This record gives sequence, C-alpha cells and structure tokens, in this order.
Amino acid sequence: MQISGENTGREEKIRTVITYFQENMPEPETELTYERPYELIVAVILSAQCTDKRVNLITPEFFRKFPEPEQLASAKQEEVFEMIKSCSYPNNKAKHLLGMARVLVDEFKNQIPKDVDSLQKLPGIGRKSANVIAAVIHKMPVMAVDTHVFRVSARIGLTRGAKTPLQAENQLYEVFPGELIPHAHHWLILHGRYVCQARKPKCTACGLQEVCSYYQNKARDNIT
Repeated sequence: MQISGENTGREEKIRTVITYFQENMPEPETELTYERPYELIVAVILSAQCTDKRVNLITPEFFRKFPEPEQLASAKQEEVFEMIKSCSYPNNKAKHLLGMARVLVDEFKNQIPKDVDSLQKLPGIGRKSANVIAAVIHKMPVMAVDTHVFRVSARIGLTRGAKTPLQAENQLYEVFPGELIPHAHHWLILHGRYVCQARKPKCTACGLQEVCSYYQNKARDNIT
C-alpha cells in the first residue's frame, strides 16, 4: 500500500521510517574501524571533516605506534603529526590527540567516561563526538547530529525548522524511542552517506520516498 507523505500523519510517518530502517538496516554500525574504546576516540577525533575511509587507512599504523593512551600521552606532537598528516587539519588533530590522551590518563585513569558532559572534557571531543562515543561504546540513548543526520532528518520531515544541530538533536529524541536512538544515529548517517546525499540525493533508489517531505515536494513541483 502506498502512503502519501502529504496526507500521512506524523506518527505514521515515524512508524514507517522506523520499520523501513529496522528491516533494511537491522544492525547498523559505525564505519570507523576500532577494537577498543580508546581506539574509537582516536578515530572519532580524526574523522572531523575527514572521511571514515581515510581515517581507517591511518589508524592501523597509528595504533601500532601508540597502542595505549600512555604511549600517546608521552609522544611529541611532531610524531603524532607525521602519523596523521594525510587527514584534514593534522596540526589541530595532533594537539587534540595528545591532549585527549593526557586527560584520559591523568584525570580519568584510562576509564572512558560514560556521560556526555565528562566526555567533552577530552580535548577534541565536542557534543557531537561525545554523543557518538556514548552511543557506540556505552549504548547510551544520545543522538549525534552531524551534517548527514541534520540533512536527512530535515528532508524526511522528522525534524521541523531546526536551525542548529542541538535543535535537531532535541527533536529527534521525540521521534525515536530511547532504545532505538543508538541505531537511529547510524541509520540516518548511513542513509545520508549513500542514498540521501547532499548534492544529488538518490531519491529513485530510496525506500522512504513516499513518506519523505523532500521527495513529495519535488514531485508536487514537477522537479526531476
């Protein structure tokens, strides 16, 4: 049965979106390669304005040289820079990685904080990154809003008039049940990365077009 995005109630839209992702992406995961929480934090810092693919090329050698936070904390910035210079903003990220490792060792005794506020005490970890780490490592019901999540949720119509990532985050907490939020973060990111792309969304390949506000508006305006 086809469902018109124009006439579908918000609750039905949300149910349709959740069902679609549960059926097509039942166990979504980050595309960053990591084995331990420390490694995920490093990868998340490196991933700022950089592709996961590029980060995954950098981290294997990085973790061979700095397998634990202690080794990284005692490193020189020049050493770290050399390891990560192929990613974006390597100078700033080298500083952040060193600072993160030192705070993790000195203040948190190598224990990854569970709450978002404490995670943001780690250099290089803002709210979005803290939410990623809390959701992936600790399965906390927190929504990390990056450019993909912000764009996709607005296009589908899950958020309404959100002007900032925080506004979108707060609206998405009302959309997804708490137990689904860690999955929902990855659903929206991966959908934005591979289907609902910024410049040329692949609407014809999208299974959500009939409840998607963006697609319905395009169809109504006869835009192809």
